Amino acid sequence: MENVNITGYYPGVAGEVTRLHAVYYHEHWGFDLSFETQVGTELSRFLASMAPWDGFWAARDPAGRFLGSVAVDGGQEQGARLRWFIVDPAFQGRGLGRRLLSRAVEFSQNAGHESLFLWTFAGLDPARRLYESFGFALAEEHEARQWGNLIREQRFVRPGVPVKRLDPGPGRL
Repeated sequence: MENVNITGYYPGVAGEVTRLHAVYYHEHWGFDLSFETQVGTELSRFLASMAPWDGFWAARDPAGRFLGSVAVDGGQEQGARLRWFIVDPAFQGRGLGRRLLSRAVEFSQNAGHESLFLWTFAGLDPARRLYESFGFALAEEHEARQWGNLIREQRFVRPGVPVKRLDPGPGRL
């Protein structure tokens, strides 16, 4: 995966991130239209109002094909939130997810976030192992009926090791 280009925002990426989420989670977990519209709406709002403490990264192959994404939403009261982390199924298990997550964690530390958290759900075991390898730990779990499904929602938290810098580095718009 060394010839994958990881960048910030580019025209059309919000649609590509939304599409990959919608298709993947519908095919594998039965999520409905409410999931797609939530991803698209929240991602669009995030990208339109990014601040220096926020980061967004998208991965593309040399031909420009979208392969995955991750974001750090630093405007949360409970710490920074890891969001829109996904890798195209054809590229899973090749280290791309680890590269994206590494970017997000490093950015979060450099931006001075005291913690990083994410919401996911039970059953995404490879992703959970990846999160745990980066120091995330399960902090909360409960059943929720959303996106046309009953899921066991999980919140993982990674304590930060803040490095206070004024410039959080690449990933900003």
